[in-house]
Amino acid sequence: MMPAEPPALHAPVRLKLDSDALVSNWRALAKKSGSALCGAAVKADGYGLGARAVVKRLAAEGCKDFFVAHWREAEKISDLVPSEQISVLNGLTAVDTVAARKIGAVPVLNTKEQIATWKAAGGGRCHVMLDTGINRLGIGPEQLSSELLDGLDIDILMSHLASADEDSEQNERQRVLFGEMSAGIDCKRMSLANSAGIMLGTGYHFDLTRPGLSLYGGIARPEMEGVISPVVSIEARVLQVRSLQANDPVGYNATFECPSDMPVATIALGYADGYLRAFSNNGCAKFDGKALPVIGRVSMDLVTLDASLAPDLREGDWVSIDYDLEGASETSGLSQYELLTGLGDRFDRIWE
Repeated sequence: MMPAEPPALHAPVRLKLDSDALVSNWRALAKKSGSALCGAAVKADGYGLGARAVVKRLAAEGCKDFFVAHWREAEKISDLVPSEQISVLNGLTAVDTVAARKIGAVPVLNTKEQIATWKAAGGGRCHVMLDTGINRLGIGPEQLSSELLDGLDIDILMSHLASADEDSEQNERQRVLFGEMSAGIDCKRMSLANSAGIMLGTGYHFDLTRPGLSLYGGIARPEMEGVISPVVSIEARVLQVRSLQANDPVGYNATFECPSDMPVATIALGYADGYLRAFSNNGCAKFDGKALPVIGRVSMDLVTLDASLAPDLREGDWVSIDYDLEGASETSGLSQYELLTGLGDRFDRIWE
């Protein structure tokens, strides 16, 4: 008789991930991109939701350009799509060239040194980043020359907007400079717009857009309200419910004292999962539609809730966490990017 399989271990925290919302968001961004193709930034493990799951779903919808930060991230999705559809944004070193050839993904060359390294390794298809004002990665106007790019097989010539989420004059300055810097450069495609940049209009779209945040439910600009749907929701299991007395302290450093006798629930969620201390005495959960405010400090593995409005809440129940990205950003002071990419690996990620 075969021994019974041990029961599967399930985490007491889970992410519910909406496949339809992810696909719908990409379609909406592709439509807003007009005649430009629409790619997908899947760096940081698909903004925390799972790059492999994201790539599978978007590739099935027709997305053909995927952007990661590092070569290890490229390797993790290299069996899902043709290697030439994967771009590595942070470039490469001499050590990386071996992996680059093996994986077959395309480097984004950001510096004169990276360009020299790629040429010395035999060259081939590449992308080039021009810095038009974010002053981060890329070839700046003072560095650009025709000799620098000679001999490169450039597919995408790209730049990156610094303030597309705002009505900033910097947006137009970058767009104009990108056009000026690209004049005379032999490339197959040009790309400037991120999620927010797509909403700035056709002058920013060029040949390819590169949305990230808004694929995953982030509202990068107000115009996206009603266009972009949330993809992720958080649920946590109740570990304990107990009745506390008036003036009892709750959590580290007693930052909350019970104003009256009240039930307090402790759930399996904390800053180790990416639910950060910014939500201390500030966040909220729900059970059967009733609000359960976070009370006391968020700790590493635990959050305490005021369960006064949920008299039926019991140990073992699941509560949902208010994690609408725009609202959670306003509540916590964290960016929508941080709220997504900080979600830890202890969650069960359940695609529906």
